[in-house]
Amino acid sequence: MVRLLGAQDRLLGAIEKEHPAVSVHVRGNEMTLSGETTQVAAARRLIEELLVMIREGRDLAPAEVVSSARMLGEDSTSSPSVRLGPPILTSRGKSIRAKTVGQKEYVDAIDTDTIVFGIGPAGTGKTYLAMAKAVQALQRKEVERIILTRPAVEAGERLGFLPGTLTDKIDPYLRPLYDALGEMMEPELLPKLLAAGTIEVAPLAYMRGRTLNNSFVVLDEAQNTTPEQMKMFLTRLGFGSKMVVTGDVTQIDLPAGSSGLRLVTRVLDTVDDIRFVRLTSADVVRHSLVGRIVDAWTEYDALRQAQRIESEQAHEFVKRGPERPGGIRDRFPKRRPS
Repeated sequence: MVRLLGAQDRLLGAIEKEHPAVSVHVRGNEMTLSGETTQVAAARRLIEELLVMIREGRDLAPAEVVSSARMLGEDSTSSPSVRLGPPILTSRGKSIRAKTVGQKEYVDAIDTDTIVFGIGPAGTGKTYLAMAKAVQALQRKEVERIILTRPAVEAGERLGFLPGTLTDKIDPYLRPLYDALGEMMEPELLPKLLAAGTIEVAPLAYMRGRTLNNSFVVLDEAQNTTPEQMKMFLTRLGFGSKMVVTGDVTQIDLPAGSSGLRLVTRVLDTVDDIRFVRLTSADVVRHSLVGRIVDAWTEYDALRQAQRIESEQAHEFVKRGPERPGGIRDRFPKRRPS
């Protein structure tokens, strides 16, 4: 029962939020539901599915409660525990798996397509799941090495010159990738694989001139690549390799704002064996507030874009003017004197 309620009753709160018309009462190991019959039945179905996941050893988060409720709302006979699939990876007793329908689509795309783009807001598990699939492929001997890369672009602030060797200078940019690897592999194994070159973590500039055969390659923070860098990276693809490109087009830190990720969605959208998976705030698996922040920011950006277009149209109208060729008077023929 404790695992069903969650830390600080967060899972219970998520259940109540999904079924506000149902009153949930917990006493000891017993849970009682009260309310309208159909609403109670839906809440009971959700709880039964959550219990199945718990028995399978899953550590549930509120995001999984929300995604499970959404799946059951679409089809009450479906089983979220089945639809979300088995674990991708198990390390130190912790299972890594898709937690939302969008994440499951993303994971399935990585299995079936050679190049996959995971595009979505922060907290949707784009990089984490891609790295889990990379480690899984290495363990299954489907690839010979893992290559993790990202552009060395500062996030809106100048860090200045960093001391130390070249490795020391680029390490801050790559630290998130090392941290994720540390959660997926045994502490004593990771340094050996890094030293042997079986796992390589490097800035994007190091990819130029290489052909990456039999590799699982992950490009993170791809929104901060230029169009030239994106083309350079994608053309490194060799035989027996797979590429996953992740990014968030709302967090571009390039000075000019010209993003290779934004361009590639238009250039390669119809190319076979390349898949674009777009995750949304519904796939955020961090704190529930992150999803609301993403939605608010998206709404603000859409409003600002609409205002910018309206301002440009008004400016163009004033610029053309009634007396200029192409102005409003030229749209209507002059009346001939009677």
